[in-house]
Amino acid sequence: MTATTAPHFGPTPSTPATRRPLAAAALLAALVGMVFGLLLGGAGPASAHAALTGSDPQDGAVVATAPKEVTLTFSEQVALGDDSIRILDPDGKRADTGVAPRDLQSGSTVKYGVSLHAGLPDGTYTVAWQAVSADSHPVSGAFTFSVGAPSKTTVALPTDQAGGGLVGALYDIARYAAYAGFILLAGGSAFVLACWQRGAGARPLQRLVVRGWMTLTVATLAMLLLRSPYTGSGKLADAFDLDGLKAVLDTKPGAALVSRLLLLGASALFIAVLFGSYAKREDEREKRDLTFGLAIGGTVIAAGIAGTWALAEHASTGIQPGIAMPVDVLHLLAVAAWLGGLTALLVALYRTPDMDATAVRRFSGIAFGSVIVLAATGIYQSWRQVGTWSALTGTGYGQLLLVKVGLVAVLIGIAWFSRRWTARLVTGGGGASAEVRDEETAAAGTAPAGTTAAVTAPARTSTTEASGSAEVLDASGATTEDPARAAQLARQQAAVATAEKKRIRDADPERSGLRRSVLAEVGVAVALLAVTTVLTSTEPARTEEEAARASTAASAPATAGPVEMKLPFDTGGQNGKGTVRMEITPARTGANELHLWVDGSDGKPMDVPEVKVAFTLESKDIGPLPVVPARLTEGHWSADGVQIPMAGNWKVAVTVRTSDIDQTTIDKNMKIG
Repeated sequence: MTATTAPHFGPTPSTPATRRPLAAAALLAALVGMVFGLLLGGAGPASAHAALTGSDPQDGAVVATAPKEVTLTFSEQVALGDDSIRILDPDGKRADTGVAPRDLQSGSTVKYGVSLHAGLPDGTYTVAWQAVSADSHPVSGAFTFSVGAPSKTTVALPTDQAGGGLVGALYDIARYAAYAGFILLAGGSAFVLACWQRGAGARPLQRLVVRGWMTLTVATLAMLLLRSPYTGSGKLADAFDLDGLKAVLDTKPGAALVSRLLLLGASALFIAVLFGSYAKREDEREKRDLTFGLAIGGTVIAAGIAGTWALAEHASTGIQPGIAMPVDVLHLLAVAAWLGGLTALLVALYRTPDMDATAVRRFSGIAFGSVIVLAATGIYQSWRQVGTWSALTGTGYGQLLLVKVGLVAVLIGIAWFSRRWTARLVTGGGGASAEVRDEETAAAGTAPAGTTAAVTAPARTSTTEASGSAEVLDASGATTEDPARAAQLARQQAAVATAEKKRIRDADPERSGLRRSVLAEVGVAVALLAVTTVLTSTEPARTEEEAARASTAASAPATAGPVEMKLPFDTGGQNGKGTVRMEITPARTGANELHLWVDGSDGKPMDVPEVKVAFTLESKDIGPLPVVPARLTEGHWSADGVQIPMAGNWKVAVTVRTSDIDQTTIDKNMKIG
């Protein structure tokens, strides 16, 4: 029985047991301290997903006259198409001119404007927008504003987020598959080159790496085809639209996907050499030189593939992109070396039992180094995308990050048990020479690679007996061998030897415990990869908080300025026609300042005997709340301390008296608060 070992994240089993827990505890304490310090330290603003931080008119605003254009302000650079911003009137018809949005950027302010038709009627207008943020993810939203007064509208605000639906689900599956394929490709290759070079000739490991390459290639092609509908129409049929594909190739994410495909072509040559001439090379010096060349070439290719994610996603935008992108590449390489190597180890434990303890000790060092790199790069990424305790616990990104940290802790905990099984196997003398076993297997002739001496010896004897039993006499009396019969008996004996070897291997409780432990690690790693994939498509916590603050500030009438409206009137008497212009500041709950201007039909100030105002919130059965403004000058009236008890759509009734007997009351709705 060949003893095997699993990865252990710390000193090798030769280190005193009393030092290992202390070292691990000290490392964890240091890492936790660094996380706390960086999160609490804060930093300047950072962005990743673009967010709408302001608009003119603002969401829910009521303006006296229709604006000439609508402007939108974003937290970061966005890519907009000709139809990315649409303004719809109360009947659902286009109120904008259909011209591509105008770029109104100034300094660090990202702003776009859309022109409106002239002479738009009063009512509620809907603004629907969709864009692609600098980190390649689609974003969308909608809001309303009113001209004159709010009204009923036939426009239903979109509830689906950009990048959702069937296309979004398929794109997310492809992204997950791409990460998984890269981990198997890079991690499996690294395991063979750095830990177990004899594994280059093992079919199970060959299949693992090749399947990783195929998965990554197919997923990348799928993402390239789905990119256009993912960021645009959301229709699966548009995946085969050549114009859309051409447009995708002109974008940064499209260029990254094409670059990944080219690098995968180079990696195919790497795999062919690794599992071809390298696996068959016998000369130690030549193999050592080829190992060095493959290691350099493989590292460059893996770093290039990892860079295609860093180029087009969160790391490429926000603060410190020059640092964040290399850090992201290191993070992905460390993930691949750890989780991909762990998967290769699991395959070796189940499918290639002749792997010796030396190979796993080497992987143990690589795994430990990978954990250190993951911790350092993960801390930096967390600081960059989260930054505060409120963002860590109060946003979706922060909560997912906590789940990810918890899964990593569980993974390391399971690895600790794997290390204990490793120590028991090594202590039990599981480090037998693999070369001796190979010689015995070769001498057996029929037993598969990896059969131990205890199994191959009977196999050799039985095979000889089987071959003898297949001999027959020819016409001259000499004995001849029946080739078909001999081959059949050889196959039967090989199957018996394999079954015996598996029985002996599975009867070892240490090995069985080790395999279950490593299998649990891989299971947690699969869940960890799923959470990581969701994280990369989730709006970072910093951006979410900044957008919320900006939205709150933008929607506050106190900072937005007054709300205005115009009310034409006709008292029916002589010179009884005119217009009342009303302004209320800051148009929120609490005390407000009211101004009224009365203009005659000629547009000049009109002096009237009396003006009265009343506010009614019909939905809450509040009012009418009377207000008697004071005359300041000819045609100008005002009132201070107008109390509005709650937010809502208030009906504002203005009574104008132009003579002793001629007066009228006009009313309109106004959104206050």
